[in-house]
Amino acid sequence: MAVSISAVLLLGIMAVFLIRKAALRPLHAVVCALLGFYLAGTSLAPSIRDAGTSFAGLVNGIHF
Repeated sequence: MAVSISAVLLLGIMAVFLIRKAALRPLHAVVCALLGFYLAGTSLAPSIRDAGTSFAGLVNGIHF
């Protein structure tokens, strides 16, 4: 659960940044959010979740 909440917060912050600084239109952000919402209901959702978890583990393993 912690990974998904962290991912949601990170993606939300990135979306706000892109809307403000990179000329991402709010409509584009809404379309992307809807795509993610509907994609979560498909058979690809477990694979996407596993890839996100693996990526989070990879990033967590990086030591500076």
